[in-house]
Amino acid sequence: MHRIFTTAVADVYPHYVTKVERKGRSRDELDEVIRWLTGYDQAALARHLAEGTTFEDFFGQAQLNPASELITGSVCGVKVQEVEDPLMRRIRYLDKLVDELAKGKAMDKVLRST
Repeated sequence: MHRIFTTAVADVYPHYVTKVERKGRSRDELDEVIRWLTGYDQAALARHLAEGTTFEDFFGQAQLNPASELITGSVCGVKVQEVEDPLMRRIRYLDKLVDELAKGKAMDKVLRST
């Protein structure tokens, strides 16, 4: 089991916030991306952050967006679509979306709108 699986989402979330805000994006946009991927509403997302939910439980309870399969590309040199472990792939999806948001990609592109 990879260490990230038992890490609390709330421990990584501030790093996501810093990354996107440093590039001129907002926490609200970050939350929108997370909600889009996981199917959580804002109250559920806030609850998971407050309770220290692990990535394993966070994604275990999520209703992953069917369009998440459209997320492709590399994160840290690893192609997200080729990650074997389903949980690690979901975590990489989130990383990829945060990267795209931070790089200034339009929100409709980040959220794979047609």
